[in-house]
Amino acid sequence: MNRIDKCFAKLKERSDKALLCFLTSGDPDFATTADIVEEIISAGADIIELGVPYSDPLADGPSIQAASQRALQAGATVRGVLDNVKKIRERLQAESADAPIVLMTYFNPLQKYGMQRFAEDAVRGGVDGVIIVDLPPEEAGEWKSICDDTGLAGIMLLAPTSTKDRIKVAANMGSGFIYCVSRMGVTGARSDVPVELQELIENIKSATDLPVVVGFGISKPEHVEFVTRFADGAVVGSALVNIIAEHAGSQELVCRAGQFVKELRTGMARRE
Repeated sequence: MNRIDKCFAKLKERSDKALLCFLTSGDPDFATTADIVEEIISAGADIIELGVPYSDPLADGPSIQAASQRALQAGATVRGVLDNVKKIRERLQAESADAPIVLMTYFNPLQKYGMQRFAEDAVRGGVDGVIIVDLPPEEAGEWKSICDDTGLAGIMLLAPTSTKDRIKVAANMGSGFIYCVSRMGVTGARSDVPVELQELIENIKSATDLPVVVGFGISKPEHVEFVTRFADGAVVGSALVNIIAEHAGSQELVCRAGQFVKELRTGMARRE
């Protein structure tokens, strides 16, 4: 049982849900990424998702695309991301914090790095799971074998257009949790969450015992409250990335990120 499994088990014991927070690794720099991760875990983030900067992030909206560009311009690399995770993990362990860390990436940089090497280096550095945005579950056989061998969670994505057959394949191929995209299109903060989302989550849950979390467009405490009434967790990304962009270079950056996560946690409290 890795840290992801332990995290969801602990949350279930106290009838709680997971708050997953995404930021792009290396935006604005690796040292600040480590500071923000430490701060938002203290503020209530249960699982950290770190985006691996990529030059052509087709599934991401303007906010995360810009964050990737800033990180790449600052010198971020896949190796740098993995090294930074190791430093973050060491800091968390020094504080007896055990939050799971998940990397979100595209297939191209992973393939270029070497899939087996990437998985081994990721686990060695303290990564618990990986989401490959553009890897369909039907084509993930080799990746699943690598994940099974290394103990890395291979997290699958599902969308509103996913058929029952696709849901079954993803459920069989995935581990850790299922990431459900709330709507079609790219990432980005939205003003609302689709009301039909609950039916999709119920369909996914009928096919798997894995926790199901919802991302894309979750940006407010009200969204977190709504989503976690039927899903096992909510993912907030672009809204946090926007705060990082807005306050980059400011001494208030880390504190503002923490304050935002505390606000998101109020959505969990209202659900109860």
